[in-house]
Amino acid sequence: MTGTSFLGTMVAGSAVALAIAAAINRYLANKAERDNPPTGRFVEVGGIRLHYLDRGSGEPVILLHGNGSMVQDFESSGLIDLAARRYRVIAFDRPGFGHSTPPPRRALWTPEAQADLICRAVGQIGISRAAYLGHSWGASVALAVALKQAAAVTGLVLASGYYYPPLPAYLVRLSGSAVPVLGDILSYTVLPIIGRLLWPRFERKIFDPAQVPEKFRGFPKEMALRPSQLRVSAEELTTPSAFAMLHQYAKLQSPVIIVAGDQDRLVDTDAQSVRLHREVQQSELWRLPNTGHMVHQTATARVMQALDEVVAGGRGGK
Repeated sequence: MTGTSFLGTMVAGSAVALAIAAAINRYLANKAERDNPPTGRFVEVGGIRLHYLDRGSGEPVILLHGNGSMVQDFESSGLIDLAARRYRVIAFDRPGFGHSTPPPRRALWTPEAQADLICRAVGQIGISRAAYLGHSWGASVALAVALKQAAAVTGLVLASGYYYPPLPAYLVRLSGSAVPVLGDILSYTVLPIIGRLLWPRFERKIFDPAQVPEKFRGFPKEMALRPSQLRVSAEELTTPSAFAMLHQYAKLQSPVIIVAGDQDRLVDTDAQSVRLHREVQQSELWRLPNTGHMVHQTATARVMQALDEVVAGGRGGK
């Protein structure tokens, strides 16, 4: 066999392998959606259909999950049930995650762009003012809402967020999956397989130093590993203007409680949460000992306490 024919055989074999992988991943993605049907309502804004849970009654509270996640994260944590005892809780699947449709391709999907969409959706639902709780990347979106629509925000709880460059190293490694064409090929073939192999390690990292709690075992990882969600996740994390609003943080007017684990292995608490606390004059920093990235899962009562305090602060007192 000549070198040229050998190369041709290798290319053809690789193409067949990728096609098989894509077919398997498509089947598993469809199965994940059948096994995990939407349990909430939908609102359409700007051509994007957002899925959200609406529980409880009282003063409104908006929950925004982190990158790669969905409403089941807040649901499994118990936070939705706790908050719904005294508030009206709206938990969104952010665009491209869970059962919400993806944002337009080639759009710069910054926290500010997402904030515009969320504000419009909240308005369509019939809510004019609310407290916002954002976890991880969702904290950046909550921040953007408060900066763009200050009068519509009664208070902020920012949990385990990253607000300043540089991004954590693991985010940089995802950059290839956000490249046009290459990103599609990786997301629909190789990345879901790698994701399944690395999922146990990823779980340990986000919960460390705590054990992965039993209540999180039911989180639908196959929904998170769908090719479409992996692609949106990579695009969100590698958006070049993701920190365009960092020079405005000092202008925040709402009550702000920043919650962070002192042993977060995903986000540097000193470089992110502590720095934000120094810049936002009226903020409080709750640095939780022996706690990692998933503060809403492992310190649910403390996060609920923070939410109570910002809601009370938004009324003009504690």
